[in-house]
Amino acid sequence: MARHNDFGKWGEDIAARWLAEKGFKILHRGWRHGRSEIDIIAIRQGIYHFIEIKCSRSKIFGHPEERVGRAKLSRIMRVAAHWLYEHHIPSHQRVQYDVLAIQVDAGGLQYALIEDISL
Repeated sequence: MARHNDFGKWGEDIAARWLAEKGFKILHRGWRHGRSEIDIIAIRQGIYHFIEIKCSRSKIFGHPEERVGRAKLSRIMRVAAHWLYEHHIPSHQRVQYDVLAIQVDAGGLQYALIEDISL
């Protein structure tokens, strides 16, 4: 596996632990539909969360959360709709689209959860 893939997997592992500590119940990791994927699907306080994880070791290309654009968010929403349908979740159920950015540097890990993102 390529080094960046290892780093991404590691980032998703620590993200899942951090989210669980914050009260999220992890339902799925790496849920795929077609060629698209949702990193983490979780529920907390009756709200379903579709979470994109972005992890970075450097700020050369900006903050990790800046790498989630409109096209990526649109794909997440489309895949989430398939998940909701497949799991028979009622259409009135509250859902959120979130980004968990993890910055790795000499000071340790810094987490930024950006919740309820919309197009």
